[in-house]
Amino acid sequence: MYVCVCKGVTDHQIRQQVSDGARSWQEVREATGCATQCGKCACFAKSVTREAVHEARLEANAGLAYAV
Repeated sequence: MYVCVCKGVTDHQIRQQVSDGARSWQEVREATGCATQCGKCACFAKSVTREAVHEARLEANAGLAYAV
Protein backbone atom coordinates (compact mmCIF):
# COMPACT_ATOMS: atom_id res chain seq x y z
CA MET A 1 0.00 0.00 0.00
CA TYR A 2 1.22 3.50 -0.73
CA VAL A 3 2.23 5.37 2.41
CA CYS A 4 3.67 8.47 0.72
CA VAL A 5 1.90 9.41 -2.48
CA CYS A 6 4.18 12.39 -3.13
CA LYS A 7 7.32 10.24 -3.29
CA GLY A 8 5.66 6.94 -4.23
CA VAL A 9 6.83 5.09 -1.10
CA THR A 10 5.03 1.90 -0.10
CA ASP A 11 4.85 0.09 3.22
CA HIS A 12 6.84 -2.72 1.57
CA GLN A 13 9.68 -0.30 0.79
CA ILE A 14 9.72 0.92 4.40
CA ARG A 15 9.82 -2.67 5.69
CA GLN A 16 12.58 -3.47 3.19
CA GLN A 17 14.68 -0.56 4.49
CA VAL A 18 14.29 -1.90 8.03
CA SER A 19 15.16 -5.38 6.80
CA ASP A 20 18.27 -3.89 5.19
CA GLY A 21 19.37 -2.40 8.51
CA ALA A 22 17.54 0.89 9.09
CA ARG A 23 16.60 1.17 12.76
CA SER A 24 15.03 4.62 12.98
CA TRP A 25 12.46 6.77 11.25
CA GLN A 26 15.22 9.18 10.24
CA GLU A 27 17.16 6.43 8.47
CA VAL A 28 14.04 5.26 6.62
CA ARG A 29 13.13 8.82 5.68
CA GLU A 30 16.61 9.56 4.33
CA ALA A 31 16.65 6.34 2.30
CA THR A 32 13.15 6.62 0.82
CA GLY A 33 12.35 10.34 0.81
CA CYS A 34 9.09 9.54 2.59
CA ALA A 35 7.42 12.56 4.23
CA THR A 36 9.92 15.01 2.77
CA GLN A 37 7.45 16.85 0.57
CA CYS A 38 4.03 17.60 2.08
CA GLY A 39 4.51 15.55 5.28
CA LYS A 40 0.92 14.33 5.58
CA CYS A 41 2.09 10.73 5.64
CA ALA A 42 4.62 11.17 8.45
CA CYS A 43 2.49 9.78 11.31
CA PHE A 44 1.49 6.65 9.43
CA ALA A 45 4.99 6.14 8.01
CA LYS A 46 6.49 6.40 11.50
CA SER A 47 3.97 3.84 12.69
CA VAL A 48 4.90 1.41 9.91
CA THR A 49 8.58 1.96 10.69
CA ARG A 50 8.06 1.37 14.41
CA GLU A 51 6.17 -1.84 13.71
CA ALA A 52 8.83 -3.09 11.28
CA VAL A 53 11.67 -2.31 13.70
CA HIS A 54 9.81 -4.09 16.51
CA GLU A 55 9.33 -7.16 14.31
CA ALA A 56 12.99 -7.09 13.27
CA ARG A 57 14.10 -6.99 16.91
CA LEU A 58 11.83 -9.90 17.80
CA GLU A 59 13.25 -11.93 14.92
CA ALA A 60 16.81 -11.09 15.96
CA ASN A 61 16.14 -12.16 19.55
CA ALA A 62 14.30 -15.35 18.57
CA GLY A 63 17.53 -17.11 17.72
CA LEU A 64 19.25 -16.36 21.02
CA ALA A 65 19.84 -19.23 23.40
CA TYR A 66 20.37 -18.68 27.09
CA ALA A 67 22.33 -20.99 29.36
CA VAL A 68 20.32 -22.29 32.26
